[in-house]
Amino acid sequence: MINAVDLFSKLRTQLEKKRPFVAYRKPGMFQAKALLQKDIHSHLAEDLSESGFVFAPFDIRSKAYLIPSDESEIFDFQFKGDPTDEEEQSFPGFDFEMMEEDQKKHELLVQKGIDKIKESDLKKVVLSRSERVPVHDPDPIRIFKNLLEKYSSAMVYLWYHPDTGIWLGATPETLLKAERNRFQTMALAGTQLYKGETDVEWQTKEVEEQLFVTDYILDSLEKLPAIEKIQASRPYSAKAGNLLHICTDISGHIKDKESLKDLIEALHPTPAVCGLPKEPALKFIQENEDHSREFYSGYLGELNFKFEQKRNSNKKNQENQQFASISKQTDLYVNLRCMKLKEGNARIYVGGGITKDSNAADEWMETVNKSQTMKAVLVK
Repeated sequence: MINAVDLFSKLRTQLEKKRPFVAYRKPGMFQAKALLQKDIHSHLAEDLSESGFVFAPFDIRSKAYLIPSDESEIFDFQFKGDPTDEEEQSFPGFDFEMMEEDQKKHELLVQKGIDKIKESDLKKVVLSRSERVPVHDPDPIRIFKNLLEKYSSAMVYLWYHPDTGIWLGATPETLLKAERNRFQTMALAGTQLYKGETDVEWQTKEVEEQLFVTDYILDSLEKLPAIEKIQASRPYSAKAGNLLHICTDISGHIKDKESLKDLIEALHPTPAVCGLPKEPALKFIQENEDHSREFYSGYLGELNFKFEQKRNSNKKNQENQQFASISKQTDLYVNLRCMKLKEGNARIYVGGGITKDSNAADEWMETVNKSQTMKAVLVK
């Protein structure tokens, strides 16, 4: 365990030397972790059998970067900042007024998506926008500390690689957790502001949108021969920062440990970031969004991390301690609520799911609410 001050000093040194690194804290955890690559080489996740921290783009045809465990210094640390109430979402001194032109452009894009859904077999398409925000103090370490303070229930991270630049995020969505022969994922969709209660009413549009996501994931998993014992929870309202989403937990067993790649590829990109059916939704996104998503709505996290599982430590089993087993654990998250830092600016990415019942003005406001997750940490 290293203290946070020393860890942040090491991160600055990594930046100065242009060596890749990632620092992160998983949802609900007190302890955080950092991987500091020892050289400046670019490592890729070629077949997802590698071990390390993966940073993958939205476009599955593009490179997925890896900070390998075996090529990195790994540190555990705890950050005890000033407690911040996630329910408080007032940001004095920061101008949240959006450009009218951006609003018109996004509402036209959303309406185009609605029209496409009504005239085709497309059921849902997720449309995003990016927003450039000037940052008075674009220090990634400072912004990372703010993320750690504000979003304890999210996967909070700071990623740097010479090939990708600096990315930060606080994402609420799990793509996949896998350990031995068990895995978990989630179907997350629908958004409304959190107002002190999680027992809330949801509009038909949000309920149907989340059901689309759940059904698609279940159907995709059932088609994989190496997946069995699939179970799904009842939908519930999950809190993420100042927002609520509808969530269904999904779990199952993997018969073949070599099938992790097939499982990840079946899930990514999820309907929560792409749409349904996947191929026509992806085609519409690529033809109509006016920006590259890069790593927004891709995935990131621990890939095949090794950990030691010790046997029972009572006296009768003392002689078996030498046979402690080494297992692999994968813990991946969808890269939402994220930003890219470049040249004193933050490029913030936000989006929302569009169905036949969507309203363009409402969808604009949803992206405004989501963008505040990131803007909150840009305030000094």
